[in-house]
Amino acid sequence: MNQAEFLAAALRNPANEIIVEELHRLSLPDAWLVSGCLVQTVWNVLTKRAVDYGINDYDVFYFDPDTSWEAEDKVIRTLAERLAPRDIAVEARNQARVHLWYPDKHGLPYPPLHCSTEGIDRFLTKNTQVGIRRTRDGYEIYAPNGFDDVVGMIARPNPGPNFSAANYAAKAARWKALWPEITVLPAAT
Repeated sequence: MNQAEFLAAALRNPANEIIVEELHRLSLPDAWLVSGCLVQTVWNVLTKRAVDYGINDYDVFYFDPDTSWEAEDKVIRTLAERLAPRDIAVEARNQARVHLWYPDKHGLPYPPLHCSTEGIDRFLTKNTQVGIRRTRDGYEIYAPNGFDDVVGMIARPNPGPNFSAANYAAKAARWKALWPEITVLPAAT
């Protein structure tokens, strides 16, 4: 699967396209639609399921130097208001402030990020290290590991400073229950 094929499959889920367009209209800094909603849509296309099957919410990353909760909450509320009429649940996170709350929530280190793609790089699984965004000329795709694991339906751990074997096992078990076709690779011990 190449970038164009991945994008075409991911955009078969109308919610993905609606969110990307809304992010473009809002001009949020360094904003991306990321992770599971993209990969799971492709899995659904490959397995001939409804395009939104198994997708709990849609993750949005952006990078704003204003690390106040008030600024992030305003973005969260704006997106929720704009997408609620279409019944799309979005989880937006300012990647400039993740290091402020992540260690307390997850008990793991989280060095500060410098852009949204660094947040994508730290995802728990390599297959979900993907993001798309609208540009004036079309779409930009960020996929540091390519699409082989996506099309191969492989869940592969992404070891790093914030990796949790327990969180990986829980995520992989949920995915395996929904998409029994996937192959879950074990986390290194």
